[in-house]
Amino acid sequence: MGRMRSGPTLDDVARRAGVSTATVSRCLNSPDRVVEETRERVLKSVEALGYTPNFAARVMAAKRTFTIGAIIPTMENAIFARGLQAFQEELHRRGYTLLVASSAYRPEVEAEQIRALVSRGADGLLLIGHERPGTVYDYLERQSVPALVAWSHDAGARLTSIGFDNRAAMRALTREVIAQGHRRLAMISGVQAGNDRARLRVEGFRDAVDEAGLAAMPVVETPYEIEHGAQAFEDLMALPLRPTAVLCGNDVLGAGALRRAQDIGLDVPREVSITGFDDIELARIVSPALTTVHVPHRDMGRKAARELIDMVEGKSQGRSETLATDLRLRGSLCPPDPAIG
Repeated sequence: MGRMRSGPTLDDVARRAGVSTATVSRCLNSPDRVVEETRERVLKSVEALGYTPNFAARVMAAKRTFTIGAIIPTMENAIFARGLQAFQEELHRRGYTLLVASSAYRPEVEAEQIRALVSRGADGLLLIGHERPGTVYDYLERQSVPALVAWSHDAGARLTSIGFDNRAAMRALTREVIAQGHRRLAMISGVQAGNDRARLRVEGFRDAVDEAGLAAMPVVETPYEIEHGAQAFEDLMALPLRPTAVLCGNDVLGAGALRRAQDIGLDVPREVSITGFDDIELARIVSPALTTVHVPHRDMGRKAARELIDMVEGKSQGRSETLATDLRLRGSLCPPDPAIG
């Protein structure tokens, strides 16, 4: 029987690139620690030889798998896409691989996925929001797996967070709608159970309505889908005294509301103003473009990756950070038409 051929080795790459094996290892594991000229020479040698690093040896030497798990609530729309892309780019720059799972906004599915990723050796986990059973946090502590929360910030929570104040952001948007003269405001929210981002946005909406002394109007809860946003909007417009402004818990719901308004012949924003939240690309391409809350998705993703890797590598115990949001005023919001009342 002939001898099995072995693939190219680290020594082969080093000889071809004219560097030490230690330099090759640094290029592959910590590329930011190697000057660009050397890094390019090594990577060209890796490509030319078809070298594949020995993952098992790397894991044994470092006692890490160099993988990070992320569990997001949904992959069905772009709410998390931009932040997760920036998160993955930063992980790659630091020599880590991303594994992604989706929970479909179901806490029991998220708990299963957390255990699955930990069992597969994930060095750390990115989670969305703080609201989940305490048993999940207990499990992570027992397993000594660092975890970080994004898209929400809570200084008193058990996990480090790189996020923003959902309540304050929605309060600011609602105040702006009120400042433009609206007195009948309703809201289309995502389902609040198990979703602290949705709950906090509703609380921010109610804060601003209450401080303005306005009468309460409905908050309709519905899943984050365009069609659900459309139906919720139609239900609000069927009220005997319909709102002049509908604030939506995210841009997906806002786009659904806008589409249904146009379907039933309502002029947006003259007859009814509509706002979103997140400032994903969808908010800018609908017509009229949605007034919304701009969330710094890419900055959040990059900072979350850096902090989580520092936690994995023992360089940080977890440093939380609140990121600023701001309002993007666009064509879907204007003062109410006095003729409409």
